[in-house]
Amino acid sequence: MKPFLPSLLTSALLIHAATQAQPATTQPVNQSTNQPSTATYPIPAHDPVMIRQDGTYYVFTTGRGITVWSSTDKVNWKREKPVFEEAPAWAVAAVPTFKNHIWAPDISYHNGQYYLFYSVSAFGKNTSCIGLATNKTLNADAPAYRWEDHGLIIQSVPGRDDWNAIDPNLQFDEQGKPWLSFGSFWNGLKLVRLRDDLTGVAQPQEWYHIAGRKRSEGPNGLANDGAIEAPFIFRKGNQYYLFASFDLCCRGANSTYKIVVGRADKITGPYLDRDGKKMVAGGGTLVLEGNKDWHGVGHNATYTFDGTDYLVYHGYDAADGGKSKLLIRKLNWDSAGWPIVDFE
Repeated sequence: MKPFLPSLLTSALLIHAATQAQPATTQPVNQSTNQPSTATYPIPAHDPVMIRQDGTYYVFTTGRGITVWSSTDKVNWKREKPVFEEAPAWAVAAVPTFKNHIWAPDISYHNGQYYLFYSVSAFGKNTSCIGLATNKTLNADAPAYRWEDHGLIIQSVPGRDDWNAIDPNLQFDEQGKPWLSFGSFWNGLKLVRLRDDLTGVAQPQEWYHIAGRKRSEGPNGLANDGAIEAPFIFRKGNQYYLFASFDLCCRGANSTYKIVVGRADKITGPYLDRDGKKMVAGGGTLVLEGNKDWHGVGHNATYTFDGTDYLVYHGYDAADGGKSKLLIRKLNWDSAGWPIVDFE
């Protein structure tokens, strides 16, 4: 995912948690960040991922040092400290233009601790890296709270790689082996097996191409034609569902973002859409697209909480100048096993 414009960082965001919207309210402001310290409809978010610990939901998003919010009800939110107060030294060395604005995090719990993959990149280039930080708890008041940065996991280099090392997502196969999907633009989405400790690529290396689009399949013949990014693999039953975002983000009212999906019997694919078209050949069944109220929706994550599946994503709000906002919807499944967003 490309980062949203700085003006969007100060926007108020409407949270949809299977309820109707309420008017925005004035919130106290954290003077050090110029962001609300607490908020009830709305909070800012871009490229959101979510997890729950001890009854508290945590949302991690693109932002300076990685933005973090917490809530016990997905409605009332508290802004937490960023993951990184200062830019990691390794990231500055790898991407000289990096100023600690970190993109597209991915959060998961494994082996007794939390794993946070994150993206460091130069805008519009595949001068990019995926890093990893771990923590034993997400509760910032707990004595054990401390993010440990493990540094570089995957790197893409212009002229060497025809793929982009951003937008990571961790998933495990049926044998419990860890895999990381990632990718944005270039020749599409990739999948690589990680070491069991998740801190690097497994040896011997296993790489797969899981989705892509030809430039002619993108919108309007633009320079970013064929846009695809933000993979998220969700396992349901015996199948793996690959969600991805097509078209253009980060343009406010001009965003054309949409969410598509394909599925496979194996985590490595091939992923097919409802019509049987392979995602590596541009396939993808539409899950959600923009409308007159939301100009573009995308970069989703998918989770199960208390037996209910949820789609977590961001959209650009037509009623608020096209500013990016956090959206949370229940996710149902039709008789053929394809996802349907619940707007009730």
